[in-house]
Amino acid sequence: MRILLTPMGSSGDVFPYLGIGARLQARGHEVIVITMAPFQSACEQLGLGFHPILTQADFTAITDHPDLWTLRKGLMVVMRALSQALPACYQALETLYQPGNTVLVGHTLSFATRAFEEKHQAPAVTLQLAPCVFRSLHQQPMMSPGSSMSHWPMWLKKLTLYAADMLLDYQLREVNHWRRQHGLAPVKRFFQDWIHSPNRVIGLFPEWFGEPQPDWPSQLRLTGFPLFDQVEGATLPDAVNTFLQAGDAPIVFAPGSANRQAADFFKAGLAATQQLGLRALLPTQYPEQLPDPLPEHALHVPFAAFSQLLPHCAAIVHHGGIGTCGQAFAAGIPQLIMPMAFDQPDNADRLQRLGVGDYLAPKHFQASPLAAKLQALLSSAEVAQACQTYQQQIQNSDAIERTCDLIEQAR
Repeated sequence: MRILLTPMGSSGDVFPYLGIGARLQARGHEVIVITMAPFQSACEQLGLGFHPILTQADFTAITDHPDLWTLRKGLMVVMRALSQALPACYQALETLYQPGNTVLVGHTLSFATRAFEEKHQAPAVTLQLAPCVFRSLHQQPMMSPGSSMSHWPMWLKKLTLYAADMLLDYQLREVNHWRRQHGLAPVKRFFQDWIHSPNRVIGLFPEWFGEPQPDWPSQLRLTGFPLFDQVEGATLPDAVNTFLQAGDAPIVFAPGSANRQAADFFKAGLAATQQLGLRALLPTQYPEQLPDPLPEHALHVPFAAFSQLLPHCAAIVHHGGIGTCGQAFAAGIPQLIMPMAFDQPDNADRLQRLGVGDYLAPKHFQASPLAAKLQALLSSAEVAQACQTYQQQIQNSDAIERTCDLIEQAR
């Protein structure tokens, strides 16, 4: 088959698709990735086809936006970017689609893929990376740190979701304008049901992380975390190996691969580890966020594959992205989250309920509270046992293999 993958977002969104694409290609399929220019090199190293829809400059403009990592405005920044990318992505699908021989594999935010599936009745699958995208009137996803709606009266939950959808629909009004031009009826409440392919939806997380609710889509199947974060042959940098061997296991501070606004995050992390006498490892592509020089107990590295790094670390402090959560589960280490937006608050809440981590809201993310939370996690036998339990469950599964099976069945 020809399989067209259309991930939208940063590395945590795109790399799972690349891992799945590489496995599908190994099974004999032709795989083409339609996404943003920064991921061209990774696709080419894996031997995958690549078709860009946004330039490096477009991607930089999105990640530079001051509102991106805020709770209420960040999603609006993303919505505008999606509207911008929609025509190019749809045109790419029209060019590359071969009737009778192609399966589309979309993302939560690849609206062009859903529209193409709808208009052409094309075989398609939607991959959903995190449980928060599934609406439920039973267990509600956490939309902001510490503010669950699950215990609210039913009428209030319905009203809140409706109001949120009206706001999102307004932000996506250009998408509906584009749909009219292509003979498609306007969508009402994009995030209620429309983002899910009616053919097949795959949740890329295990059932113990996101327990299916009675009103989740019936076409949904869960496969687990797709633990892929590197191209073949990638190894830890020599500087990282030297640092790991020179002392106790460090704490990793990772605010998100596309986060250019993390200076305060790193400042608090360095101060907290200094208070506790711990070492810190700081992976970021944007070193201008770090103090110069770094204190002796810390090391900066532009990139390190978490699948190789985290098993050698004591804990990770991060933004709560689902890809990082999965890698930390696989490494069996505690997680401390500073959730800002998107799926992060809900992921943080799930980690806390599973007993493998905790979270601090951004306004409380300062050295002393951070040090206290870290010390509690690192000294807890219960946390260590929970981390080991879920690590074993992940080691006994192959989420990418099961995901590929379901994609092949979609034709």
